[in-house]
Amino acid sequence: MPEALTESHMKYERDAGPGWNAGLPALAERFLEEWELRLDGEPSHGIVALVLPVLRADGTPAALKLQPVTSETVDEAAALRAWAGDGAVSLLDADPETGSMLLERLQPDRSLSDVPDVMESLEVLTGLLRRLSAHPAPAGLRDLGDLTRGMLARVDDAVDRVYGERDRYWLRWCAGAVSELASEPGDRLLHWDLHYDNVLAGEREPWLAIDPKPLAGDPGFELLPALWNRWEEVIASGDVPRAVLRRFDFMVDALGLDPRRAAGWTLGRVLQNFLWDVADGDRVLAEILVRVAEAVRARW
Repeated sequence: MPEALTESHMKYERDAGPGWNAGLPALAERFLEEWELRLDGEPSHGIVALVLPVLRADGTPAALKLQPVTSETVDEAAALRAWAGDGAVSLLDADPETGSMLLERLQPDRSLSDVPDVMESLEVLTGLLRRLSAHPAPAGLRDLGDLTRGMLARVDDAVDRVYGERDRYWLRWCAGAVSELASEPGDRLLHWDLHYDNVLAGEREPWLAIDPKPLAGDPGFELLPALWNRWEEVIASGDVPRAVLRRFDFMVDALGLDPRRAAGWTLGRVLQNFLWDVADGDRVLAEILVRVAEAVRARW
């Protein structure tokens, strides 16, 4: 059990984390046996999941992903099954009770973040997003409409908690923009966490998406991670609004989205991050997100 993963679970999964960590060795043994797998290298992990490189009975490389069942992970297998490898890692087997999955083996040490040219990375990511969001969401997934109504209900409390008038202004502005779209949330299958580190190199295809947090909704809600990740390159451009809009406009054009709706949903995604930060105790909004909102407002 990697120590860093244990610490992560204690931080982010305070209730389920300790018990799940204690049972992880037995869980790994269970699925190595049930799915007839052999270990084939060192484990890797993210914030939540442990991933073991394995070989199947026929010698095919695969990856055993072990993670607790939470609101963030419960629908991951359903989304991967719906995509069936179209732009995303292939699901080979799954156990819904434990959240364990057997996946196509990708290269965990090679992501889109490693591609030097950010626009080249963005072109790949946008192409994957186009394929992923072409699929209708399976029944029963979390819905962007419900998510939006929940966010809007928390805005007044967040406004009371932040310190500055500028931050209160941006909370209200983003809420006003997304409230105009709340009645038409969309029905596409969204990844909801599609950033450069969640696209890994593979053999079946050069690049494939991993680790979805599935959501039914409008593809415009997917753009924000690509706008504020690799931020140092935005700063290095010398013109932050222009660099943000370069990424935004590229994605909107490639995906065939309405620019105003995409801007509104992006401001809604900014609002979601603001609300998460305030709930965690922050009293000043993240400067990067404010600057993204300032840029994207030009398209609203």
